[in-house]
Amino acid sequence: MTDQNPVFIPGPTNIPDRLRNAMHLQTRDHRAPDFVETFAPVLRDCKRVFGTETGEVITFPSSGTGGWEASICNTLSAGDKVLIARYGMFSHRWIDLCQRHNLDVQVIECAWGSGAPADRFAEVLSADSGHEIKAVLVTHNETATGVKSDIAAVRQAMDASGHPAMLFVDCVSSLASMPFEMDAWGVDIAVSGSQKGFMLNTGMAILGVSQKALAAMETATLTRTFFDFRDMMAANANGGFPYTPPLQLIYGMKESLAMLFEEGLENVYARHHRLAEGVRKAVDAWGLKLCAQSPELYSDTVSAIYVPDGFDSNQLTEHAFNAYGVSFGIGLGEMNGRAFRIGHLGSLTDVMVLSGLATIEMAMADLNYPITLGSGVAAAQEYFRKTASKNCA
Repeated sequence: MTDQNPVFIPGPTNIPDRLRNAMHLQTRDHRAPDFVETFAPVLRDCKRVFGTETGEVITFPSSGTGGWEASICNTLSAGDKVLIARYGMFSHRWIDLCQRHNLDVQVIECAWGSGAPADRFAEVLSADSGHEIKAVLVTHNETATGVKSDIAAVRQAMDASGHPAMLFVDCVSSLASMPFEMDAWGVDIAVSGSQKGFMLNTGMAILGVSQKALAAMETATLTRTFFDFRDMMAANANGGFPYTPPLQLIYGMKESLAMLFEEGLENVYARHHRLAEGVRKAVDAWGLKLCAQSPELYSDTVSAIYVPDGFDSNQLTEHAFNAYGVSFGIGLGEMNGRAFRIGHLGSLTDVMVLSGLATIEMAMADLNYPITLGSGVAAAQEYFRKTASKNCA
């Protein structure tokens, strides 16, 4: 029966039965005339989630990492300079990807637990009088540390510097869970995936691409085949794919978008914030600390939590799984052994979150953590009771 337990990792997330049923279909012909009737609305409706009217949505059979690769291969050339700050595992992996593609990567080192340093970006860009920097790369929601960065502030810093660089944003663990405003924030490429806020299986990279980024294809010389924007957009314009598409995911995405719009995006964001606040109340009651350095950085999709000195966070997550059949996020990179993560995004309710808090409390009690059993659950219960919708019955 443990396969009925929800997961509390920051992705892949729990899949609602409605979406599993939508993806559970017999093989269909993706070159049949009626495929466009399913696929075209998916591309159109994804724009609402990205917050763009002027950009294009491009998908690939891949994960978010493939989306990262597509973003640079279609817009940049070997030797081009890009600017990125390292403040977590996923910004670190984006740096590695760029270096492997022979880009000139200028890295701003930041403490893990901090966010994108808009002020330091401004300093570097202002000093780049020759405009050698072609793109600024930012992780919106750093999953390893539970940190949300201010993308609007990064764009303001870029504009104040008068710099023409493109802005690329990893929003894999934030899109469809937290507000994202591609047009308003001046984002040129936003990279996401199917397995988090969209509540689907892993396997689809979803990109929002600005007209400025599309224009950059004209001079970009990095090699691309599978991830070529031109091939994909040309096929999409005729209602198809340049190769075999992830058909079940496309049908799942159609239903996922319907669910998000039925709930209302603002309500989706409010639900995520409320669940996250409940988790944060529990962390405070336990006497533990979040990795995120200050409240404005707190993520509404994942909380990374330091364990007390002398304890191993990996042992805690392993025990929770082995003893109670529930998965929590392990510590990544600098957080390895120092922090565990509670994912609170996608298909979750306050009742489900309370079950996760109760489980990790039991695991901590089993391992003699200095907590009071039930304290975190009670704190979250009190918050959820006070903030419950009067429409709930």
